Amino acid sequence: MSKPFRGIIIYGVIIAAVFALIYIMSTPRQTNDNYTFSEFQQDLKDNAVSEIAIRQNSEIPTGVVTVTFRDTTKKLLYVENVGTITELLNEKNITYTLYDVTRSSYFVSTILPMVIMFVIMIVFFLVVSGRSAGAGGNVMNFGKSKAKMMAQPDNKTTFRDVAGLKEERGELEEVVDFLKAPQKYTRVGARIPKGVLLVGPPGTGKTLLARAVSGEAGVPFFHISGSDFVEMFVGVGASRVRDLFGEAKKNAPCIIFIDEIDAVARRRGSGLGGGHDEREQTLNQILVEMDGFGVNEGIIVMAATNRVDILDPAILRPGRFDRKVFVGKPDVQGREEILRVHSRNKPLAEDVNLETVAKTTAGFSGADLENLMNEAAINAAGQNRAYIKQEDIEKAFIKVGIGEEKKSRVISEKERKITAYHESGHAILFHLLPEVGPVHMVSIIPTGMAGGYTMPLPEKDEMFNSKQKMLENIMVSFGGRIAEELIFNDITTGASQDIKQASDIARAMVTKYGMSEALGPIDYSTSEGDEVFIGRDWGTVKSFSDATSSMIDKEVRTIIDECYQKARDLIIAHRDVLEKCAQLLLEKEKITREEFEALFQPADPEPEPDSEPEQGPGPEDPFNPSGYDGPAFGPDSIAPISV
Repeated sequence: MSKPFRGIIIYGVIIAAVFALIYIMSTPRQTNDNYTFSEFQQDLKDNAVSEIAIRQNSEIPTGVVTVTFRDTTKKLLYVENVGTITELLNEKNITYTLYDVTRSSYFVSTILPMVIMFVIMIVFFLVVSGRSAGAGGNVMNFGKSKAKMMAQPDNKTTFRDVAGLKEERGELEEVVDFLKAPQKYTRVGARIPKGVLLVGPPGTGKTLLARAVSGEAGVPFFHISGSDFVEMFVGVGASRVRDLFGEAKKNAPCIIFIDEIDAVARRRGSGLGGGHDEREQTLNQILVEMDGFGVNEGIIVMAATNRVDILDPAILRPGRFDRKVFVGKPDVQGREEILRVHSRNKPLAEDVNLETVAKTTAGFSGADLENLMNEAAINAAGQNRAYIKQEDIEKAFIKVGIGEEKKSRVISEKERKITAYHESGHAILFHLLPEVGPVHMVSIIPTGMAGGYTMPLPEKDEMFNSKQKMLENIMVSFGGRIAEELIFNDITTGASQDIKQASDIARAMVTKYGMSEALGPIDYSTSEGDEVFIGRDWGTVKSFSDATSSMIDKEVRTIIDECYQKARDLIIAHRDVLEKCAQLLLEKEKITREEFEALFQPADPEPEPDSEPEQGPGPEDPFNPSGYDGPAFGPDSIAPISV
């Protein structure tokens, strides 16, 4: 049941309850329904009555006799002829009070109830209409489009505001050119794409691109969400689609932008027991409207989604959404451009290096970067500064990516020490393994649910993960657990997320990427995206035998064990760095890349004497009391690891 109808029922029940209460209160309550005229006569004979009051009704001579006894109790006697009672009382010389008939005014008895009923009905319908308007207009306007039109003077967004999407912007410039000069294309028989589907992860700038196209072309821009088409009433969505395209034709050339189109354009006939009939009718109407355009009508449909895999094939064919533009996350150059766009109106200090920020924020979308700079500006304003420093951006990065630092949290010295060695273990492996480093910052300040963090700084963006890099990521994940085991001869629950991450990588290597020699290049992964319309448990199909499943578990265990042992050997070989890093973290709580890498530098050698020392034992070397003459610990003391 929809909310408007549920509200109608509730208000109807309330009004009925109010009228019932008024009726009950207006009806005189009887103290005794069984008091009879004969009993009244007997009470008079027994001299038990102290007072009698007679009230006549409008239907004379009926009335109500209130009998008050000497013990102060009262009883009501309903009579059909008041005259009979008065004659009896007069014969017995009993005093009584006879009240005249109370007559209310015509206004109170007739007009006022009608006015009250009229006011209640008006309030009732106003409430119902208001609830219907909140759901998209009053009841008669359910079939009207809920799209909002943005005229050219209101749309200030242009391609200048779109950064980091050079190729995507180039594909859409053809659409802008068609909207500005359609004759150039139609005279040579060219057909502009009727629909452009923007596909990509959330926050990458799909909606921004659509607004920029409208701003550059100088045409009206209709924008609506896919969920705005669907209502509980069958046929409302299709009616809204017709109304939307009708308005668009009146304002052609124009752009219709449907955000999150997957809400209404999912594959038909899907799910248990078929599909949602209303949603399918809406989709059918969209298909008809998009495929019924004339060449010169100048209406272009743009849509955005991050679930293109669940869209109906009919809407993806040429003639509807002819062109698909993938809007992915920006690379390091794109991130730097986006940061500069979002820093236009923000005063930056001289120490701000947006290139370094772009390198640090690998995997950030455009929305993430905008949020990063906004948080940095908020932090600067909170400190009463009129400019943003690099420190503000770093704090914002930690807050956005990891969580707010909780410096006030009370932590025992034992837990601080465990966290220091745990993060030192991660940092050492980040530094030593060539595919995953270098280290940008190490901290033991609690953030969110974590006790500390180790932040790497990728040197470059990579589209693919190699087997070597995935194995090194597994090794890095175990760095904290290994450090705890070596120092405290015990392990804690702090490495639970690291173990999960390592296990997921190892299982993906075996089942998804074919990186196991025993199983070969075969995909054993369960397809999570194929059956998106029914439950995961029902939709997941196991495509291999139990014996193969056992082999998969064995291969995953082998990868985990080998990476764990190699990571352990590396940390043991650099245990001196582990100790120094942990002590430095306990002292400063947060160290930078330069401070961390300085721990790997060998100590300055002792200067050689000018002449041969005298024979015999000399003074003890404070840096080498045992007289050890082997190679010093450091990054060159072991052979390069081969995983």
